Amino acid sequence: MNRIFTLVMLVVLTSCSQTKKDNTPWIEIFDGKTLTGWSIIGGKATYEVKDDAIIGTSTMNTPNTFLISDKIYGDFILELDYKVDPKLNSGIQIRSNSITNYRNGRVHGYQIEIDPSERAWSGGIYDEARRGWLQTLDNNANAQKAFKQNDWNHYRIEAIGDTLKTWINGVPASYLIDDMTATGFIGLQVHSIGIDKEKNGTQVIWKNIKILTENVQKYSKKISISPVITLNNLFGREAGEGWKMLWDGKTTKGWKGAKLDKFPEGGWEIKDGVLSVLASGGKESANGGDIVTTEEYSDFELKLDFKITEGANSGIKYFVDTEINKGAGSSIGLEYQILDDLRHPDAKLGNHEGSRTNSSLYDLIKANANKIVNPIGEWNQARILSKNNHVEHWLNGRKVLEYERKSPEYLKLVSESKYNKWPNFGGGDQGRILLQDHGDNVSFRNIKIRSFKK
Repeated sequence: MNRIFTLVMLVVLTSCSQTKKDNTPWIEIFDGKTLTGWSIIGGKATYEVKDDAIIGTSTMNTPNTFLISDKIYGDFILELDYKVDPKLNSGIQIRSNSITNYRNGRVHGYQIEIDPSERAWSGGIYDEARRGWLQTLDNNANAQKAFKQNDWNHYRIEAIGDTLKTWINGVPASYLIDDMTATGFIGLQVHSIGIDKEKNGTQVIWKNIKILTENVQKYSKKISISPVITLNNLFGREAGEGWKMLWDGKTTKGWKGAKLDKFPEGGWEIKDGVLSVLASGGKESANGGDIVTTEEYSDFELKLDFKITEGANSGIKYFVDTEINKGAGSSIGLEYQILDDLRHPDAKLGNHEGSRTNSSLYDLIKANANKIVNPIGEWNQARILSKNNHVEHWLNGRKVLEYERKSPEYLKLVSESKYNKWPNFGGGDQGRILLQDHGDNVSFRNIKIRSFKK
């Protein structure tokens, strides 16, 4: 009888052992002995291998340092263990990049936070050197409590399509839907400590780094928290910083035709969270016409994503007075130009050569030649800042021009341009925001604004 019981228990235990076995086809991307397959960029913090782990040690007077994978990854599931000094902030970069003409090669992209501070946002998602916080753990007490101080912690990170999910020690931490970057390297960060002597020599340690890149949907896990969706929504700290959605992503609320009392009945399309002006042969305001905000703005910061088609022309105008030029053509205002510089003839025209190129102040000031323009069919981010008559144009995170509205230099430029026939051009104390119909297919999304009090 005892022998039969023993055999039964042995079968049960063997069965349980087989059930718990992880058959996931993981690939080790750290061999436990060397830094083969990895490179150091950024600052001068040090990395070494000891006891089957990578040890990153902080150094004063140096910027963020990253140990990055030589391989680029798109969709993947990543798991690893780490231990961090309570005084040191760190993170795991995913789908990140370093490009010469973006902030002199600064590492940018998604970062899965390692945060041993009282804030306890480990597992949150930060956008390094771009948009800042995308998902904090303010409303996720379970994940905040899951972090183990002065001990090993385990991360699971899924990046599949536009969906990012994280777990800390098995507890769901973040669930983000965002499509800004589809591919990039993986990086292990040693955060800058400035001149803080107490943090000098503090360490973060990683081990058991493994990745899955095939059949990732099959091995993806369900997550029990609600997603943060960045498309046409405020996220991170935007609401607290005064940002508001200028377009809700679904309706025409807050917008109307520049020369109409309502939104145009044709020529524009709202689909899948994208607002598009439809192609109509390249004629200026000859189809649906320009659209403007129903409200006027004075000191403001505007940001939005735009995507152009081949040979397209459009623009974002500000300080628009719709009472000017009620005839043919576009409404009058300062214009952040949107253009296919390679294919549209306007790129070679303008009062000053190049002043009609993408992100330029149309016909007045040419954008910086080192600007970053994403390829046709990819999204670009425009940003316009106007404060106390100081105006800046930004494209994809880089400032491309600035000027002083109403200054003698500005007035001289206007007097030499096609706008010299319009009294007080761009000189109003407030005006509307305009999206231009120039007869080409151009799309917009994530349109946000914040106003500044004078």
